[in-house]
Amino acid sequence: MKSESRRLPHGILLLYEDRDLLVIDKPAGLLSIASGTERDKTAYWILAGYLSKKGEKRRPAAVHRLDRDTSGVMVFAKSEMVKKKLMAHWDETVTQRRYVALAEGELTENDGVIDAPLGEDAGGRMVVRKDGKPSVTRWKLLKSGKGYSLLCLELETGRRNQIRAHLSFLGHPVAGDIKYQARSNPAKRLCLHAEHISFHHPHDNRLMEFDSPLPGSFKSVFNAKSP
Repeated sequence: MKSESRRLPHGILLLYEDRDLLVIDKPAGLLSIASGTERDKTAYWILAGYLSKKGEKRRPAAVHRLDRDTSGVMVFAKSEMVKKKLMAHWDETVTQRRYVALAEGELTENDGVIDAPLGEDAGGRMVVRKDGKPSVTRWKLLKSGKGYSLLCLELETGRRNQIRAHLSFLGHPVAGDIKYQARSNPAKRLCLHAEHISFHHPHDNRLMEFDSPLPGSFKSVFNAKSP
């Protein structure tokens, strides 16, 4: 049964909870799971604390990740068993993952497909390379102007930093993404947002759909007065 959304520490919005799953709306700037010495300020530890306070002797398990500076919908399992069940058939379980990005430059086409293999460079950054893993991103233009394009993107593969690397390869990096050659930062954040996910529940196979509204700062770029 769907639960009412509630606010958790550090800006997390809990969208849904049942005996198997936790679905959250993660804010930009928050790590999904621990990295190096940083532990407490992660979605994982916040959810672990939430379950502990409820008296549930469980640890959340991230089914997939969002980059620290990417906001939006994210799914956690309430046990390793549920996580493994979801991840074992991830491509069949997930019916759609949709992102919205504010990209630099004004695209002239209405839609397109970026089919370019990705692999790591010497610095650990994902780049297009012939010996990389197959990577496909579909995009649709929502709006353009003021030197930017608002894009809706769907992943056919799930490589690390896939959207960021593919848009950089296209010559239209995500605004605010210095790591992938962005030259501007109009919203003072990485302008990438996980807007929608739909998947089949691991327990009874029913279709679950969750959405997170587009950050207003993405749209406000088009309303800004020219210098």
